Amino acid sequence: MPHLKRWAERRPSKPAAIFADTSETLSFAALDSLADAAARWFIAAGLQPGDGIALLLENEPAFLILTYGAKRAGLMVTPLSIHLRANEVAHVLRDSGAKLLIHAPRLDALAAELPAEPPRVSVPDAMAAMAATDDAPLPERPIGREFLYSSGTTGLPKGIRRPLIAYENRHAPEFDMTWKAFYGFDENTVYLSPAPLYHAAPNRYVQRTIDGGGTAVITRKFDAAQCLALIAQHRITHSQWVPTMFVRLLALPEDVRRAHDLSSHACAIHAAAPCPIPVKRAMIDWWGPILREYYAGSEGIGTCFIDSQTWLQKPGSVGRPAYGAVHILDDDGAPLPAGEIGRIWFEGGGRFSYHNDAAKTEEAYNDKGWATLHDLGHLDDDGFLFLSDRRADLILSGGVNIYPAEIETAIATHPDVADVAVVGVADAEFGERPVALVVPRVGGVDAAAIIAHARARLAGPKVPVRVDVVAELPRSEAGKLLRRIIKERLRAT
Repeated sequence: MPHLKRWAERRPSKPAAIFADTSETLSFAALDSLADAAARWFIAAGLQPGDGIALLLENEPAFLILTYGAKRAGLMVTPLSIHLRANEVAHVLRDSGAKLLIHAPRLDALAAELPAEPPRVSVPDAMAAMAATDDAPLPERPIGREFLYSSGTTGLPKGIRRPLIAYENRHAPEFDMTWKAFYGFDENTVYLSPAPLYHAAPNRYVQRTIDGGGTAVITRKFDAAQCLALIAQHRITHSQWVPTMFVRLLALPEDVRRAHDLSSHACAIHAAAPCPIPVKRAMIDWWGPILREYYAGSEGIGTCFIDSQTWLQKPGSVGRPAYGAVHILDDDGAPLPAGEIGRIWFEGGGRFSYHNDAAKTEEAYNDKGWATLHDLGHLDDDGFLFLSDRRADLILSGGVNIYPAEIETAIATHPDVADVAVVGVADAEFGERPVALVVPRVGGVDAAAIIAHARARLAGPKVPVRVDVVAELPRSEAGKLLRRIIKERLRAT
C-alpha cells in the first residue's frame, strides 16, 4: 500500500511490527520490500485483480507480508481462523472463490484434509518463491482489500466483500478517519495487539497503525501477565482488548498487576462483546479513564464511540454514532421511544452485501436504506445506545421477551463470578426458560447463592431456573460468546 511505502522512504529502519514472542522485527523498509516481492510472486502466478487468496496463519511476520503484498497485486485477502474445522475452512474457500491458500507449517495436517483446489502452499515455500522473483516495477493495479468472513457465531461464516480501490485513489485513506481523531493515533503510536490477526479488528488496527507510521507490537496469543510486561517494555501508547481479556487481567495477583510501569498507556480500546459494568468500572479504577469503547461490525454500516468519562455518566452505554444516526424499531419497522428495546438500525453508513447470500443482504436493509446487524438495544433520552442482545439470542418465555445480557449483567456483579452466560432451554410450560452457566473465581461459587443474587435484582421470569458451574465458556478468539455451542451442549445432556 502507498502509505507503507511512504513510511519506508521516510523511516526505513523504524520498526513497523514487533512480534513479541519471537522478538522478530519488521522494519518499514523490510516490510515494504517483502510486500513488493509477494506482489510479484502473486502476479507471476497468474492471479488477476479481484482474485482472492486465503491465509491460514498464526500471528507471524508472513501474515503482514502476504497481506500487504496481495493488496498491492490487487487481490482480495481472506484471513482464516486457525481454529476452524476442515469443513468450515473448505466452506470459506469455496464460497470466497480463493485461488490460493497459504498456511503455516504447523497446520499441514489441517491443510491436508482440505480439497485439492485451491492449491495449497506452506509459508516456507511461499517465502522461497518470493525470494526468487526479480525486482521489476509493479504494474499499476487497483488496490486489494480484506475479504472478511463473519465469526460464524450463529452458523457458517458469511463473507463481506467490498470493491477494489482504484489505482488513482491509492493515496486516499481506506477507512473513515473518525477513529483516528477519537483514539489519537499518529506516527508516534505504539500499539499492542494481543489478539489473532485473522480477526477483523486486530487486522485492521495493526494495519492502521503501520499505515500511520506507528509500531505494532503483536503477541502470538493473549497472556495477561505478558501484556502488562510488554506495555512497560515497549512503552505502549495504544492497545485493544475484549472483555474476556479484562476479566483475566483483573484476576492476576495484585503483585503482578502492580509490578509494571503502565504510564505510557494512553488509550485502551475495547469492543467485540458487551463488557459487564463491574468489569469495566474495575478496569477504569486500575488503568484510569483511558478506556475507549466502540460498537460496530465487519459490515461497516455504522459505528458508535464512548470514552471513559462519558461512560461513567452512562454506565453500560456504547455511546452515540460517529456519523449518521441510530434508530430503534420494532418488528414491524415502527420507531420505538427512548427506553424501549428493539432492533438497532444505522442510517448514513456504508453499503455492503453478504457474498453469495442475497436474501441475508436484503434482510439487513429496510425500505429507508437503513441497515442492521440484527442486534437489539435501546436509546436513552440523550441518544446514547445501550445493547441488549442479538435477535437470535432472545429467550421467549411464556410470552415474555427475556434478554440474556440483562441477566448476565446482574449475575456478573456477584463477587464469586468470573464469567457468565445465559441461554434459553426448552420448557414444556413456558416454551423456554433461562439457564445460567457460571465460571467461578478462585474459591468456587454456590449455585443457590447465584440464583438468590439474581432474584434480588431481576423480575421473576428472568431469574435462571438453574445455574451450572463450568470451568470455562466457549468464546471466539474475538471474545464473542458462542451461545450456539452452549445450546448444543445443553441439548446433548
